[in-house]
Amino acid sequence: MKIALAQLDQTIGDLEGNAARIRAAAARARAAGADLLLTPELSLPGYPPRDLLFREAFVDANLRALDGLRDAAAGITLVVGFAERNPGPGRPLFNAGALLEDGRLAAVFRKSLLPTYDVFDEDRYFEPSQEVLVRAVAGHRVGFSICEDIWNDKDYWRKPRYAADPIERLVRAGAEVLVNISASPFQLGKQALRAEMLAATARKHAVPVLYVNLVGGNDDLVFDGRSYAFDATGRLAEQAASFEEDLRVVDLARLSAGPAPPTAAPASSLSSVAAADAEPRLLDAPDGIEAAYKALVLGIRDYAAKCGFRRAVLGLSGGIDSALTAVLAARALGPRGVLGVAMPSRFSSDHSLSDARSIATNLGIDFRVIPIEGVHAAYLDTLAPAFQGLAPDVTEENLQARIRGGLLMALSNKLNALLLSTGNKSELAAGYCTLYGDMCGGLDCLADVPKTLVYQLSEWINRDGDVIPRSSLLKAPSAELRPNQTDQDTLPPYDLLDRVLRLYVEEEQSVEEIVARGFDPTVVKEIARRVDLAEFKRRQAPPGLKITSRAFGVGRRVPIAQRWLGR
Repeated sequence: MKIALAQLDQTIGDLEGNAARIRAAAARARAAGADLLLTPELSLPGYPPRDLLFREAFVDANLRALDGLRDAAAGITLVVGFAERNPGPGRPLFNAGALLEDGRLAAVFRKSLLPTYDVFDEDRYFEPSQEVLVRAVAGHRVGFSICEDIWNDKDYWRKPRYAADPIERLVRAGAEVLVNISASPFQLGKQALRAEMLAATARKHAVPVLYVNLVGGNDDLVFDGRSYAFDATGRLAEQAASFEEDLRVVDLARLSAGPAPPTAAPASSLSSVAAADAEPRLLDAPDGIEAAYKALVLGIRDYAAKCGFRRAVLGLSGGIDSALTAVLAARALGPRGVLGVAMPSRFSSDHSLSDARSIATNLGIDFRVIPIEGVHAAYLDTLAPAFQGLAPDVTEENLQARIRGGLLMALSNKLNALLLSTGNKSELAAGYCTLYGDMCGGLDCLADVPKTLVYQLSEWINRDGDVIPRSSLLKAPSAELRPNQTDQDTLPPYDLLDRVLRLYVEEEQSVEEIVARGFDPTVVKEIARRVDLAEFKRRQAPPGLKITSRAFGVGRRVPIAQRWLGR
């Protein structure tokens, strides 16, 4: 028996396009002699469809598209993820997989475990299945499951999220091979964790495990692909590409005996993550920096393409954040698809403009200089009567950021170009950003990238030669909104800030718990206070690409008007 894993880059709501990709994968799998083709979770409507699932017309169209794929299953069993109506009590839909065979709908399996943590909210739409499906395909009894169903082994996790274990039920029902169709988003360290967990499942039940994952960017989420096949001993037999579409065909005979093929990952990479809590942790994976880079590039490319943009524009200040954003944008859209704009004021240093020009030259992107001194002076003159008797403060500083944001938005409108804001996670966390200024944009690709990781990514990009100017890496970070300003006039050093933010934001530790780790109480309280007070800013920020275990956005829902501040 041969099983094909088709990791596809699907667009939410593009039912015709998604069906075409599935059809093309079926043709390739059939030509390769596959008996069974697996496509990702909700591969037909796209994942996550979120509140589109409340629209009857959307669900109807997804069912019609499924019906239209029946002829693609000639000579092959085709598994397609779709939204199925629930005719009984409970929520209106099932997160389901269809088995299409010889022009007919042969069977349906449904997701049992519905995640409601972090970015997931599946219990909002779907009814959990109380049944599992084991079905003969090409003479082998195959157990079918969907994503979260395979993430709840009580012998692997110290504290499983759910009482039920669908995989255990499938094995008890006689499954000789386990397959899982998935849409598992990328985050740092999760790839190694996912592989080890799947390998442990195969070892425990002594059956092969085949796993197909979605790939591509959908809004804030990036899916890394990296589909797997493990033999009955937990050895890696096949691994699909990361961050790109791929189709792999695995012969089940390879998964029963013999050594792993040369392409298998070394055992150390599969055992580097010990079983822990049910939520994946942020880990220091050997390929973590490269994986983060690829995720960000893919996220920008897909966000732009799926929203109808071919070009991007961004402010180039000469600083490290805008330089890194420019690199990512140029790699995602091509140099000719990116415009960098320097907007110097009286407080801008000479090296800032030269560094901005250098990064543009190194990347081969379009570059433009639009000075803002005259506009800023006009603002100050206009506001002078209203400000009479009041000392200058951050108001005048923020005017500069808002002028720049307004100019970039004008260019975005005129050129039909996606405006990329350049704020990093550390700044967003501490509120060190200006509403309607540097926060303007359609996407912030660094919104989940701490400042220390910004530097690591930049050094990795420069590993074979300076793409990002060394002066951008070496000079003290500064918004340059007043003379001799640096970020550390207002913020703690970034290495300290990021360590506290990781504990407070990503691990949800209290101020007292963080202080108990040896941090200065005054510093921790001030950081926590800043994080909580800045929630209103983040609520108005552009979408950001998620790459850590806890990003600002749909996965973190903190009230704005609240009294539990900085605790």
